[in-house]
Amino acid sequence: MRKTAILINTARGGLVDESALAAALKQRRIAGAAFDVLTEEPPRSGNPLLDLDLPNFILTPHNAWASRTAMQAMADQLIENLEAFARAAPRNRVV
Repeated sequence: MRKTAILINTARGGLVDESALAAALKQRRIAGAAFDVLTEEPPRSGNPLLDLDLPNFILTPHNAWASRTAMQAMADQLIENLEAFARAAPRNRVV
């Protein structure tokens, strides 16, 4: 990556080598990073990103799913999936 790159991961933990990222941030080989997911959730002691005290790294809790709107959307999708399954018309299938 370029030294000016900012890496953002809000997708899945484990996509990034966290030790390598910590080293790159400390050595300024990358401009910055922002994460809300780690390899292990909930995070465990010893994760190299948990102890970083750097101005070029932001770690926030992975809790976007917890808003009322998101919870209602999940419930609506669950109900739609169950109703579709009962009609023998499953949706959101992985084949």
